[in-house]
Amino acid sequence: MRVIVNGEGAEVGATDLAALLTEMDFPVTQVAIAVNRRVVPRGRWAEHALCAGDRIEIITPRQGG
Repeated sequence: MRVIVNGEGAEVGATDLAALLTEMDFPVTQVAIAVNRRVVPRGRWAEHALCAGDRIEIITPRQGG
């Protein structure tokens, strides 16, 4: 299905957020996720179904200063 991940179109086979992270090789312990501008709690990633056209933002922490 076609979704938008971090502003870029992507064709994915994943049907839920947990599977999407695995498919895209994101570290599941160090990210926050919003779908269509709504944060999805970590405990609901496996049950949050993806739909074609969803806008997904995967946010990772950064250090700097």
